[in-house]
Order: sequence, then C-alpha cells, then structure tokens
Amino acid sequence: MSRPTLLDLCCCAGGASMGYHRAGFDVTGVDIAPRPNYPFTFVQADAIEYVREHGHEYDAIHASWPCQFGAAITKGTNRHLRSRYVNLLPEGRAAMLATGRPYVIENPEARPDVVLCGTQFGLPVLRHRRIEVHGWTPMALPHPKHRGRVRGWRHGQYHDGPYLAVYGKGGGKATVPEMQAALGIDWTDVHEELTEAIPPAYTQYLGEQLAAQLQVVTS
Repeated sequence: MSRPTLLDLCCCAGGASMGYHRAGFDVTGVDIAPRPNYPFTFVQADAIEYVREHGHEYDAIHASWPCQFGAAITKGTNRHLRSRYVNLLPEGRAAMLATGRPYVIENPEARPDVVLCGTQFGLPVLRHRRIEVHGWTPMALPHPKHRGRVRGWRHGQYHDGPYLAVYGKGGGKATVPEMQAALGIDWTDVHEELTEAIPPAYTQYLGEQLAAQLQVVTS
C-alpha cells in the first residue's frame, strides 16, 4: 500500500513534517525562504499560491501560517508593531478549504479544536499550539498540570525550573543543543529554525489519527 501524501505549508525546517513522516506520510514542504536543512521534498514558493495550484494533488494539508500577527507578545508588549506583520490565516484557510482536502492549521488565532503542549508528550517545553482541523476529527489529550517554572530571568530575577525557553537568546534561555534535545529535532542547528519549530511529537500524534481516518475513507 502506498503512503498517503501530505503538503506542509510554511514548513520552515520541518518540525511538523517529521512528525507526519513518522506517522506514515510522504511529505512535501513549501516555504517562501530557502530551507537547506529541510529533510524531505522541498519547494520554495509562495504557500498560498502553491496550495491554490497544487493542494488538490495531496491527500492532506498542514499549514503553520506565520504567527507574528496573532502572537501574544504582539497583541501585548509589542502591539505597536502589529501593523508590520501580515495576517495570512484568513486567505490561507480559504485556499485550503477550496482544495476539498482534510487539513490541519497551526496558528495562535486558529480555532482551538485541539490545544497541544509539550507536557502531553513528556517534553521539557510548554510550547502551547492551537490546532484547527477540517475534514477529520482528532482526539484531544489530557493536559498535565505544569510542574514548575520556565528556566530563566524574569524581571531581574532568575528562576530555575523543569521547562526550557526555546525562544530568544540569553537570560537563561535554552542553548541550541538544549533546544534540539527538548524538541526532538536533530537535523538542524539553526537557532531561528528551532525557535519556530513544532515538536515532531505533536504532528506524529495528529498524523497517526489522520492517516487512519484517510484509510477508512479510501478503503
């Protein structure tokens, strides 16, 4: 039996893609920037244009539309900068719907059909992610209570804790090797790619359910 195919839009270095690959998909990634560390078939292109033209050729689609417009820090501390960022979610969602394919959207302003956190997978990162789905139904996971603080400096005071800050630099934030280990990503050591990555455990969990539901529909 051939593996189902999945299109990963705004794929960056492929954190989400790796999870889907481990769940049984052949994955193609699309990003507007070159991503030499991406581990699967890669297309450098505008994600919305690509999904409009080719999305129907895949069995399923994932998109991590840029998060800066909807990020909590942009709505709060950096709200004066929000106009600098484009909001691709509405246009991207419409383009994905038009393909007729089941999809997954990960974005801070996505509909929270499922919310995933590193604690659900035994990872030392919180990294909450809102997951919106269409055309299939994932199961939610219990969300364990956080066991302490994120390690690092906050308001002039250093706090130790079991969780790592996998964003930014300095101030007790995770080093690149710590990020790689915490996220389960060993194929890139680029700081920017790690800070933006979805842990593969998240999409392996989603992808196993999605693959099973696709098999039921097509069998």
